[in-house]
Amino acid sequence: MSALGGGSGGGEGMTPVGIVVGIILLIAALAAMYVISPGFAFTSLILVIVGGLLIGFGVHFVPVGGAPAAMGQSPGIATGVTMLAAGAGLAGLFGGAWAAELGFGVALAGGAIGGGLMMAVTCLMVNVVYVWGMGVPAASGKVAKDPITGDTFEAYKSQGTEGHGLPFVSYVGGVIGGCLGGLGGTLIYVELLGVYEEFLPASMGASAEAVLPIAVGIAGIIAVGMFLVNAVIAAYNITGTIEGPHDPKFKRFPRAIMGCAVASAICGLLAIIMAVM
Repeated sequence: MSALGGGSGGGEGMTPVGIVVGIILLIAALAAMYVISPGFAFTSLILVIVGGLLIGFGVHFVPVGGAPAAMGQSPGIATGVTMLAAGAGLAGLFGGAWAAELGFGVALAGGAIGGGLMMAVTCLMVNVVYVWGMGVPAASGKVAKDPITGDTFEAYKSQGTEGHGLPFVSYVGGVIGGCLGGLGGTLIYVELLGVYEEFLPASMGASAEAVLPIAVGIAGIIAVGMFLVNAVIAAYNITGTIEGPHDPKFKRFPRAIMGCAVASAICGLLAIIMAVM
């Protein structure tokens, strides 16, 4: 993320050089696509970029505690940002892909619901383990009280920890992050599938029915890959653990948005050119 401003330690701001470089790369990718195929493919690239932005933004909502959370020393789910985001997003992506044949809106709704449902169940079971397995209540280390419920935390934090469990605001953040990730991943898949269904029959000299299984497979593989690319960028921007939307690290998301926009534009351009040319 140094090209986008700051070192690996993070920070909310972006350097002017990082902003300019990101904008130039983004415009270059869009311009190249417009020259190659100014119609349907160009619109699809724009929506692929939007999907990447949704993924990158959604990752910042997901409560991740890493190894400290496994020992009850930090709030969040005891795993890494990328793994948790990938699990939520891919659950949504699979749901959206399954519903793709039912229409654009239904597919996006299926993706969002799939990702959100996966995170809802995960967060619930995490708190079950914390409360009944470890005997600790949900307490944040970033804020004095829950921004949603108003519950206070100071009296419930164990000495020597930054809190533990998943406060309600973290739970809500996890569900929102899962919905956004699933929605973004599904949007990328649906757009790539549409491009491949449109252009592959002519480029391969085959019927639409014969090309459909290939289009579905390629679109799915690339959508999964692009989801992981955007999740890793967001994870590097977070650098470690995050409790959710109330965490000060959440303010770093504009930097990840720029990185995800550029990465999605370049990856999307290559994925679409493969079929168009």
